[in-house]
Amino acid sequence: MLRSEESSAQQTQDVPARRWLHVAIGSAIVTVAVYVLAVLTPVGQSLENAALRGADQVGASEAGNANASLDQITVYSLAAAVVVIAAIGLLRRRWDLALASVGVIVAGQIVTQGLKRYVLPRPSLVPLTGHYADNSLPSGHTTVAMTVLFAALIVVPYRWRGVALFFVLSWAVGIGSYTVTAKWHRLSDTLAADAIALALACLASWWLARRGLVRHHDGKRRIPRVLIVTFTAVGGAVLLALGVFFLVVPLAQNGLDSVLRDDTWIVYIAAQTLASAGSIIAALVFLGTWRRLEIG
Repeated sequence: MLRSEESSAQQTQDVPARRWLHVAIGSAIVTVAVYVLAVLTPVGQSLENAALRGADQVGASEAGNANASLDQITVYSLAAAVVVIAAIGLLRRRWDLALASVGVIVAGQIVTQGLKRYVLPRPSLVPLTGHYADNSLPSGHTTVAMTVLFAALIVVPYRWRGVALFFVLSWAVGIGSYTVTAKWHRLSDTLAADAIALALACLASWWLARRGLVRHHDGKRRIPRVLIVTFTAVGGAVLLALGVFFLVVPLAQNGLDSVLRDDTWIVYIAAQTLASAGSIIAALVFLGTWRRLEIG
């Protein structure tokens, strides 16, 4: 018995908590880079405004579905998600796990709304009127979706992590994409929200590791989870490649002025595709930090 306890303690001590700090710092850098490139430059603003104009060409049915999905994120649905996440942590008899998971969701909204309303202005660098000129970075809806995903990945037992990824990620990716389709947000808003959610989830994971709760998982690999992660990675790579292709090729062939005038639909497709890719990449990065690790 004593040897077993010593082995478990050694497994916990060997987990490098600094990995989550490194990813959190990297995510903060990504957030700043997205803001600078997309909001503080005329080219960035022009391309994202072109994507919004391209979204005007979306069919009524698709736009209606996007708006309906976004409308489902309310204070009440967010509160329900918090209750479910907290309940899972408490059922596992870990109040600190419940606190860390819920903290990711709550902190996500505090940080997002604070940055959007008080910290990150949107200067008027290109001619624009109406609600398009309003500041919308970061996206609150994308932050909700991604923080709920990360909280679920933290709080569920190791054997259910793949299931949580499969169901919650598909919803979270859809929300990020829908914000662009419904013209509620720009691409940069979703990418910044992805990075912020990832940073907060990593800080929560770091706190759990510092408390000695994280240990190595020595069980067998589950084939369904491996297939889910592989399929997700391939899908994310395809979406990223398509998004870059739809954006770079028209710019290289026709130039910026022509794209802004005639290819707004292509710019919208690129923005929507890259929004989905950004959510998938953030999810896979976070999942990678927890590879073969679990809560003891």
